[in-house]
Amino acid sequence: MIFFYLFILAGLSLLLYMYIEAHRNRVIHDSIKIEKLPKSFENFKIFFISDVHKRIISEKVIQESKKADLVVIGGDLVEKGVSMKKVEDNIKRLSTIGPVFFVWGNNDYDVGAKLLAKTIENEGAKILDNANFIVKRNDDVIDLVGVNDTSLGFASLEDALKECQSSCRILISHNPDISKQISNDDNIQLVLTGHTHGGQIRIGPFGIAKRGGWYDETTHTLLVSNGYGATHLPLRLGAPSQTHLITLIR
Repeated sequence: MIFFYLFILAGLSLLLYMYIEAHRNRVIHDSIKIEKLPKSFENFKIFFISDVHKRIISEKVIQESKKADLVVIGGDLVEKGVSMKKVEDNIKRLSTIGPVFFVWGNNDYDVGAKLLAKTIENEGAKILDNANFIVKRNDDVIDLVGVNDTSLGFASLEDALKECQSSCRILISHNPDISKQISNDDNIQLVLTGHTHGGQIRIGPFGIAKRGGWYDETTHTLLVSNGYGATHLPLRLGAPSQTHLITLIR
């Protein structure tokens, strides 16, 4: 009988640990070298957060990211059942860091695209829907490029790139599969993605989706974030919740 109780205790302890992993408020600090980065953008900082889902962004995360020059939401800001009030609150919090940019994820369509777009834009954030935004610093520029969700067939990298003005381009996509479409001629040096949750629940090297982390691709550096929230079950194992403060260096 004692082994039964020990088994139950171990199971409950594991569930508690997995719940804590899914609700961490971690900001991962990374410095990324970009060869074509203009001189004025040395030490430019981007706060990247993806897959918020049902969570309210912690004040701890906001305060730790105050040094960022801009904020990027990498899709799945919401999922079915999330209120627009929660969206407003999260955008307001992120806006205290800096200008906010958003790209669509697959779950963002669960609440109605028009309503979500209106709510995001009313809070002053800009939606990069197969489009670019020119970021200026002194006499230099870089392009922030955003594509719509690839898994739903809405992404067009060609449209997103057609008005770019610089040879230094940072691509934002919810789904890391966009990485397979990038060629040398696209002049994309950095790609920021989420979507996979790092597998959300991993047993050692095994998981149902791509592991979170940095990947050196042929033409660019790719980030696959574990994301901030979780879907289906508010549990994580081997893929803890995370956000990112990314410093660009030459």
